[in-house]
Amino acid sequence: MATIQSTGIGSGLNVSGIISKLMEAESAPLVKLAQKQASYQADLTAYGSLQGSLSSLQSSLSILNNPSTFKTLTANVGDNSIFNATASSTASAGTYNISVSQLAQAQTISTPGQASTTGTIGGGTSTTLTFQFGTISGGTSTGGVYSGASFTQDAAQASGTVTIDSSNNSLQGIRDAINNAKVGVQASIVGDGSATPYHLVLTSAKTGQTSSMKISVAGDAALQSLLSYDPAGTQNLTELTTSQNAKLTVNGIAVSSASNSVNTAIQGVTLNAFKVGTTSLTVSNNTTNIQSAVTSFVSAYNNLQSTLGTVTAYNPTTKAAGALLGDSTTQTIQNQIRSVLSSAVNGLGGNLTYLAQVGISFQRDGTLAVDNSKLQTALTSNFSELAGLFTAAGKSSDSLVSFVGSTNNSTPGTYPVKITQMATQGVLTGDLDLSSGPTTIASGTSIKVTIDGISADVGLTAGSYTASGLASMIQAAVNGTSSFSSAGLSVSASITGSGFLSMTSASFGSTSKVTLADKAGTSVSQLTGTVTTGSAGMNVAGTINGVGATGSGQILTGSTGTAVEGLQILVTGGSTGDRGSISFSKGYAHNLNQTLSSILGTKGTLSNATEGINSSIKDLQKQSEVVSKRLTQVQARYQAQFAALDKVIANLNATQTYLTQQINVLNGSSTK
Repeated sequence: MATIQSTGIGSGLNVSGIISKLMEAESAPLVKLAQKQASYQADLTAYGSLQGSLSSLQSSLSILNNPSTFKTLTANVGDNSIFNATASSTASAGTYNISVSQLAQAQTISTPGQASTTGTIGGGTSTTLTFQFGTISGGTSTGGVYSGASFTQDAAQASGTVTIDSSNNSLQGIRDAINNAKVGVQASIVGDGSATPYHLVLTSAKTGQTSSMKISVAGDAALQSLLSYDPAGTQNLTELTTSQNAKLTVNGIAVSSASNSVNTAIQGVTLNAFKVGTTSLTVSNNTTNIQSAVTSFVSAYNNLQSTLGTVTAYNPTTKAAGALLGDSTTQTIQNQIRSVLSSAVNGLGGNLTYLAQVGISFQRDGTLAVDNSKLQTALTSNFSELAGLFTAAGKSSDSLVSFVGSTNNSTPGTYPVKITQMATQGVLTGDLDLSSGPTTIASGTSIKVTIDGISADVGLTAGSYTASGLASMIQAAVNGTSSFSSAGLSVSASITGSGFLSMTSASFGSTSKVTLADKAGTSVSQLTGTVTTGSAGMNVAGTINGVGATGSGQILTGSTGTAVEGLQILVTGGSTGDRGSISFSKGYAHNLNQTLSSILGTKGTLSNATEGINSSIKDLQKQSEVVSKRLTQVQARYQAQFAALDKVIANLNATQTYLTQQINVLNGSSTK
């Protein structure tokens, strides 16, 4: 009998090969799961490519969706060595002939020479230097010293104080203390090579004739004799450079500016003068930026179309399909974007309502193309309407009512505006007549001032003041207090026709209010009489589209649940009553940006789709783990079964061998 042949240990069976073939059949479900996972991964990769193209398209909209893009103008100067210029959204196109005849400069004053920069000056008594800034008028100046002149403080510039004591009572210490205090004065030491060479030189940080200095010194007598400077009185320092304004003419009209940066000559235009001379300025619409933005948008859209073509393609020859062919999410995205770009834009009531009117049109293959000639015509003839075509924009028929902003719930359209109450500012007006004589402020005086709910202690400069001088000093002191300036709060102070001090908050609305209280030194009653608390301002009130709106300061906001919900307008002047209408539009860039945000957002269309795929991949992974675990068990069972079979066959083979031997023996005996 022939022996069974195999590679098994006992049986000779090819156990490994047999089990391998069996496991290959058992693994068919695992292979299918892996194929499904690979398909899902391909979908994720395709979605990633689509997301990148959609994000690039959204980025390309940033300029076209920015209202300032359509308000900014460009300023071109004939000779940039004389001045340069920039134009803001409030500028108007035009051509100007500008001649600069004088540049603005700051005042510089100097102390007499000192023998040392480190030697002590005075006895070290704590001394306060108070810097005030204003205009020197009248009189004459000889050798840098005024006679017969007067000094009027500029209320718009804050006073500053510096403390000198035994730790810094040297020329060098005084210089450093002034610079560190940042009071609007730059201090330096200049040596002239004489026996007493060192001069403390002080330069106003601002140019212009209203920035001349007055220095009051309270404390050490030696410091007083060195640093006291009053153009209308004692002058222990000598003027080296006189403060002066820049002077120029714009189309023949004389202009004076405290700074070489002139922003009041032409509305919305800032001129930066460098030297005396004459040249031209042309202000025009910034069409180049818009053309570039349109080109970028069209390019990004076409790149998206290319990506969509790739992920949804089908090759009939190879029968290969794109990962997202027939995908409902992709089709939805395509339809949403095309719907936005195909719909008309209404709201501003202008001539431009379709992209094709500015040269942007669809081609047969679904891409966009730009007709530059048509775009240029629109930029030239309909520039004022471009904002409404592309971004969320508004325009008012009343020049003192302007569009501020909107929300997603604001509906495009034209709406009537009616104002029933103008916004007002908080005002404190005293009842003490200050016009009859000077008001004396004692040394060390401070008052507690509260502006719009924020309080701070304000130090007042000691001295004897006229009514107008007192108002200027108080305004400068309050506005120079960091607690107020850092919060964007300020006041204007003036004297009424009755001689009363009046202080007005710069803000509008019900939170606008000014209050004074005693702190130290001269009492508030010597400034405002019996009045220490001002009246609060009022918010603007009125209706938009006939529905009551919410007022906050000068801003009126459309009511929730109405067509004008979230629509904001700014009312800067005029009177109560009908104020014309406000037109509002949501343009293509705005609407497409909103659509893309809903697609790309964390809870958007793409996110939901990819989350579903990732969830399916996780489920498949869990199924694969279960199948793999089962296959391991199956393989172990097969190995155990074949091991047992191998043992049985080994025993059978042994028995066969034994029987064969016995038969052979029997056959041999029989023969004998």
